[in-house]
Amino acid sequence: MEKEILEKMQAEFSKIFGSKETRLYFSPGRVNLIGEHTDYNGGHVFPCAISLGTYALVADRQDDKTRMFSLNLADRGVMEFPMSGLTYDKSKDWANYPMGVVKVFEDAGYKASHGFDILIYGTLPNGSGLSSSASLEVLTALILNDAFAFGLDMVTMVKLSQKAENTFVGVNCGIMDQFAVGMGRKDCAILLDCNTLEYRYSKIALTGASIVIANTNKPHSLASSAYNVRRAQCEHALNELREVRPDLHALGELSNEAFNQLAGAISEPLERQRARHAVMENNRTLAAVEALEAKDVARFGKLMNESHYSLRDDYDVTGRELDTLAELAWQVDGVIGSRMTGAGFGGCTVSLVKDEAIEAFKEKVGKAYTEKIGYAPSFYVANIADGTHRVK
Repeated sequence: MEKEILEKMQAEFSKIFGSKETRLYFSPGRVNLIGEHTDYNGGHVFPCAISLGTYALVADRQDDKTRMFSLNLADRGVMEFPMSGLTYDKSKDWANYPMGVVKVFEDAGYKASHGFDILIYGTLPNGSGLSSSASLEVLTALILNDAFAFGLDMVTMVKLSQKAENTFVGVNCGIMDQFAVGMGRKDCAILLDCNTLEYRYSKIALTGASIVIANTNKPHSLASSAYNVRRAQCEHALNELREVRPDLHALGELSNEAFNQLAGAISEPLERQRARHAVMENNRTLAAVEALEAKDVARFGKLMNESHYSLRDDYDVTGRELDTLAELAWQVDGVIGSRMTGAGFGGCTVSLVKDEAIEAFKEKVGKAYTEKIGYAPSFYVANIADGTHRVK
């Protein structure tokens, strides 16, 4: 598969940029198994990198200019920008993600001494919530680090990529997406404490079951969504809790019991709900990883379902399409657990499905969803992959 992709990319590269010596890079997407909207609340997440992602074919240029072309967005044409002094430019569309990375690298003292010709090809479905933006950001960071021998480790590149999305693109995301994309390891998920960035790999041994991603095919846009609103609500709730618990740094530090005792200090009922989700989801994530490591897959699945209820009822980020996919999945024999994954407001669900039930799952959920929503979902069986790397 990768060989075919490379051949196609090389042919297109020559057409657009001319015949040059190139290097190939790959940056995965990610799916979060449990722990949603906990990352910016100082809690735990449990994502893994997946085999769908973003390829880049790269050639060095002699001048300060970078030209980028995406085979997925061919109608947008070649995006061109200088390698210094960049500011957000709406007309540059998707290229603002790599431009943001170039800018934060320069601000941190890692200045590019020349530009590139870059051809992009992504296998992640657009608007799916599988982190195509983080995939492109960490990909750009690795290209820069590799070309100029900056010597940065992956965690530093991950932090710079997150900073690009926060400060340049203007989406106040947590660290999870970039971390999972950059630090992914084949056949493992990452238990990440977003408060301290302590992490460990956990082997995903799903004997006789697979991770199935179902895409609502409803596009979502983080920047224009209620994402930043949710974050602000949680920050305000945390500030009110600090009035009675001055030592509290993040909602992710609280046990469920401690939160229930303190919740009355949050004056706005809606903000209390948002904070409750952040606390309970964090503790649910720790319980779920414990269950998985004890080979109690059934308990892990039950906690996935409970995560979806909380995202629907307390955090209000699911919506009709995601709820329909999850509710239909729960009714299919052989489904161990199912929940929305990613920021919400569209995008995907992630389900653990027994291997012998996968085809029936696709057929039953696909048919009923299409009847109810009016268009079909898409399904992907996810292979857990390594993080962003140069393809030898």
